[in-house]
Amino acid sequence: MTTDSVFPEPGRQIETLDELSADQAGAVLDMLAAATRADGMQAVSEQGRLQLRGGKREGVRHLLLTVGGELLGYAQLEDTDPVEAPAAELVVHPSHRGRGHGRALGMALLAASGKRLRVWAHGGKSAARHLAQVLGLTLFRELRQLRRPLSPLDIPEPVFPEGVTVRTFVPGEDDAAWLAVNAAAFAHHPEQGSLTQRDLDDRKAEPWFDPKGFFLAERGEELIGFHWTKVHAEEHLGEVYVLGIRPDAQGGGLGRALTAVGLRHLAAQGLTTAMLYVDADNPAALRVYERLGFATHEVDLMYRTET
Repeated sequence: MTTDSVFPEPGRQIETLDELSADQAGAVLDMLAAATRADGMQAVSEQGRLQLRGGKREGVRHLLLTVGGELLGYAQLEDTDPVEAPAAELVVHPSHRGRGHGRALGMALLAASGKRLRVWAHGGKSAARHLAQVLGLTLFRELRQLRRPLSPLDIPEPVFPEGVTVRTFVPGEDDAAWLAVNAAAFAHHPEQGSLTQRDLDDRKAEPWFDPKGFFLAERGEELIGFHWTKVHAEEHLGEVYVLGIRPDAQGGGLGRALTAVGLRHLAAQGLTTAMLYVDADNPAALRVYERLGFATHEVDLMYRTET
């Protein structure tokens, strides 16, 4: 447990833990919900929220900022990438901002990471940009959220390469094959490509998981691509959650066809809008999605220490 001298506030402490108790995780989730209501977006990613529960996760640490025993801030530090600096997300309770808590968490993250740090700023808010500047971090990644209406669904019928068939995911039977294709398709993208069976199991246990919206493309009996959709019921949003093509099957129109299959499935659920995330430095994917009617809705920015 540490205290800080940046914008000192009596009683402020930051505790670093390898795992959270059920009560601690619940308190963090309650604070995240309050932040989401205030900000209109999640302050911590889905992966980060999943890692709050279920015990210790290799390479993951939790920082709890309290004042007088009350939880006012949270940060998560994940050091699992063998090459890149540890990645972090942080949030301060919306009723307690402007008092230096964010800066205190940021300084604690820098200390915990040995000043090798990447930090997400979801939504690219001005306060987050200012904090990054104060911490000496520079922008190096932009993740765009794209959206398009699902009605009317003015996209062509999907046309698959010769010999390719599509079916839906069977939990417990397709896990290993999907993990292998996901790793191959996202070898350049450590956050997605490094998913494990535990990560997949976490998602299968979520209320939103529906194998009827998880499409697999096969050539013969080999899995070569997939489109996993997700429904955000409260927001009436459908998501192109993950779409991946095995490297040796890319370039034949399979990705576009799988996208169309998933969008048609989401539209059939009565959803009005589709969303997806794509890196700004992936112009090929951006062109594909823009041709399908998607446009930028908001951006997430990642900052890092100079390397």
